[in-house]
Amino acid sequence: MNVLSVDRLRLELVSGETVVDDVSFELAAGEALGLVGESGSGKTTTALALLGYCRPGVRVAAGTIEVAGERVTGRSETDLRRLRGRVISYVPQDPASALNPSVRVGEQVAGVLERHIPSSDVDRVVAETFALVQLPSSSEFRRRFPHQLSGGQQQRVAIAAALVCRPKVVVMDEPTTGLDVVTQANLLEQIAVLREELQLAIVYVSHDLAVVASLADRIMVMYAGSVVEDGPAAPLLARPTHPYTFGLLAAVPDPAEPRTLRSIPGVALGVDERPSGCCFAPRCPQRISACTEAVPPLLSVDDGRRVRCIEWRRTPALVAELRQVAARERAAPLLAVDGLRAEHAERGRRLVAASSVSFEVAPGECVALVGESGSGKTTIARCIAGLHEPAAGRVLLDGTPLASRAASRSRDARQRIQIVFQNPYDSLNPRHRVVDSIARPMRVLRGLSRREAAAEVAALLERVRLPAKLAQRFPSELSGGERQRVAIARALATKPDLLVCDEITSALDVSVQAAVLELLAELQIELGLALLLITHDLGVVASVADRVLVLERGVVCEHGLVVPLLSHPEHEYTRRLVAAAPTLVARR
Repeated sequence: MNVLSVDRLRLELVSGETVVDDVSFELAAGEALGLVGESGSGKTTTALALLGYCRPGVRVAAGTIEVAGERVTGRSETDLRRLRGRVISYVPQDPASALNPSVRVGEQVAGVLERHIPSSDVDRVVAETFALVQLPSSSEFRRRFPHQLSGGQQQRVAIAAALVCRPKVVVMDEPTTGLDVVTQANLLEQIAVLREELQLAIVYVSHDLAVVASLADRIMVMYAGSVVEDGPAAPLLARPTHPYTFGLLAAVPDPAEPRTLRSIPGVALGVDERPSGCCFAPRCPQRISACTEAVPPLLSVDDGRRVRCIEWRRTPALVAELRQVAARERAAPLLAVDGLRAEHAERGRRLVAASSVSFEVAPGECVALVGESGSGKTTIARCIAGLHEPAAGRVLLDGTPLASRAASRSRDARQRIQIVFQNPYDSLNPRHRVVDSIARPMRVLRGLSRREAAAEVAALLERVRLPAKLAQRFPSELSGGERQRVAIARALATKPDLLVCDEITSALDVSVQAAVLELLAELQIELGLALLLITHDLGVVASVADRVLVLERGVVCEHGLVVPLLSHPEHEYTRRLVAAAPTLVARR
C-alpha cells in the first residue's frame, strides 16, 4: 500500500519561473527512495514540498501530494501543522541549528509529542523513542542540552523528534553530512533497522550516491528541477542510462575502488538560465540538435526505469579508471611536524588532542589525516596554520622552525601556508563581496595593487568552476558549494606552497567535489603544491592522497601508502574505519 503519492508536481517562483516540474512518484510503507542531484537540482525543494512547505517566493503551481490518505496540497497552514510530525516528519541536515540550544533535548522531543498526541504517556514514549534511536533513555541524559552532545548524538535526537509520533513518512535531508564514517555507518544502520521495525517510508535527500546506495530501494535523479532518471537502485547504479547519472557516478570517490575522478563539464544552471530544450544539453557529450528543440519526455526503459533522454542508448558503460599511486622518491620535506602535542583547556583541565605526532609532507605530495571526530585531525591542522599553539613539538617549513602563532610568523611563511576550513560561511566575511574576499590576501601577502588583484579574481573563480558574475555577490547569496569554492579560491590567491584542507569537500556535490579535487591535482602537478588533507571520507582519500596517517584519540596508529593501507589495513581501528566507509562497489 502506498503511503506517499506525488502526481505531476510543479513548483514556481511567484514571478512565474518554474523551479520544479513534472515530478511524480509513489512510495510504499517500509520503502526508501533516494533523491539525488547537484545543488540547485530541486531535490530539497521537492522534499520540503512533501510537508506542504515552500520557501519564500515559491508556490505549488500544479500537481498533488498525498500522505497516508491525507492530501497535502491545497491545505491551510493550520491544517499542515497538524500533519507535520504526526503523519510526515522531517530530519534536517544540521541538527545543531534545528535544536533549541536553551531547551533540554528530552523536553524538545516531548514537545513534539504533546503537540500532536496530548493524551499519550509522554515520559514513557519519549524514553522508548530515545532507546529506539540508540540513545540513553535515562532522565539524566534527556536533561542534557544540545551542546553537551556529540554531533552524532544531536542527529539522533533530531531523528527521535521526527519519530516520536510514529509518522508514516520521514523526509531526511542530508542527515549524515559532516559525520565521521563510523558515526555515519552506525546512523545509517539504525535508520535501516527503524525502517524495518516501524515500516517507515523514507525519502532520503543526498548528494552522496555511495550513502544513498547503502539505504535506498529506488533512486530518483533530479537536474534543473526535473526528474532525469529513476528506478531500482542496483541496476541504476550499475548501468546508468542518463548521461547526467553517468556523470554523477563517475565523480563518486570509492575507497573500495581507488580511481581517477571525472567531474561533469560546466556548472549547474540557475532557475533563470534554463534553456527551452533539455536542460542538461549544454553539459552533455551526447547532445544532438533535437535536444535543444524540446524537453525530452520521461521514457520507460529496461529494469523498471524511466529516463528523460532521447539518446539514452548511447550512454556508455560505467568503467572505473583505476588510479595508479607509485611510491615517491623521498625529497627534502616542505613541511615537517616533529613530536607535536596539542591540548585544549576545559573547565580547568587540560585535554590532550594530539600526542607525539610526527610526519612530513614533500612538495607536490598529498598527505591525508583520517580518523573519527575527536581524533585530533583539525587541531593538528590549526597548529600547522598557526591558529592553535602546541604544548610541545615543532612545525618546520623547509627545515626552519615556525612560530607557534600565525601573527608571529613572517609574511612569507603566512603566504606559503594557507588553510581552507570546513565551514566556509564562518570563514568568509558576510559584509565583503566575493571579489574583496579573494583580492585581500593578494594585496596583503603578495603586495598587489587593488586593480591587479581584481584582475586575478576572475581567473581564480574560473579555476574553481564559478562564473565571474559571482564576484559581486555576498556570501549569503551563494550556495554552500559555491561558498566553499570561493574559500578555496581565496586560499589559492596567495600562490601557496602548502594548502591545509580541513574537510573542504564534506558539503559539496559529488561533481563539484570531483572538480575541486581535479583542480587540486592539477595544481600539485603545475605548481608543486603540497596538500595536507583532513577528512573523514575515505573515498576522497583513495582518490587523491599519496600517503595516509590514521589518528585514534590524537595518536598515529597506522600510516603508509594509500592503496596498501586501505586494501589491507593492519591496525584494528583502521580496519573499523575502512569497514564503515560507504561504497558503491558492493551494491553494484
